[in-house]
Amino acid sequence: MQDSQRSGWSRRDFMGAAALVALALGLPTAAVAFTELDDKDAPTPRQRALMKEVSQLVIPRSATPGAGDVGAGDFAILALAHGLENSRKPVKDAAAYARFLRNDGSVRHVAWLERELDLGAGGDFLGADGARRAALLSALDAEAFASRESESPWKAIKALIVTGYYTSEPGGSEELRYEAVPGRFDPDLPLKPGDRAISNDWTAVDFG
Repeated sequence: MQDSQRSGWSRRDFMGAAALVALALGLPTAAVAFTELDDKDAPTPRQRALMKEVSQLVIPRSATPGAGDVGAGDFAILALAHGLENSRKPVKDAAAYARFLRNDGSVRHVAWLERELDLGAGGDFLGADGARRAALLSALDAEAFASRESESPWKAIKALIVTGYYTSEPGGSEELRYEAVPGRFDPDLPLKPGDRAISNDWTAVDFG
């Protein structure tokens, strides 16, 4: 792969994502070093575009920004490379993921997802219309979560997209109703149309 395709791996637009990954790992941001990652984990521009679109499908834009809007795709790419959600754990069925395996036996999630979605779309997932993209991702999601035993890479990808979204400023303070000190515990509260879940765990990081 040409260096130009890997140029996004250590550039500034990943730094907000690095801050959230560092938070999740309990490390200073400086310790989350892009240059120490396997170069084969570097996303191509197309893979970044695909992860942005997939993130937006997982949490679409509504009255608040979607997951793709806030950069959850970049967060997930970096988090997967660092092993969050057990994403660097060797898979049991190595033969099923042979072309995407690292030397440690774990799967290169983004490359796997790109191939799966492109195959489903008959060649180009990003070139399909919106309804088709949503249907393909929905089918992949249903298959991955059909059984608890499934080790589909999609499980970790989806979990990290959600994590990235709800630890971003819009996800943590706009999509959720942010209250730093929620107050007393009420076991039974009336729920009205339009009410949002409450969060008191916003990291204040904007990584878009």
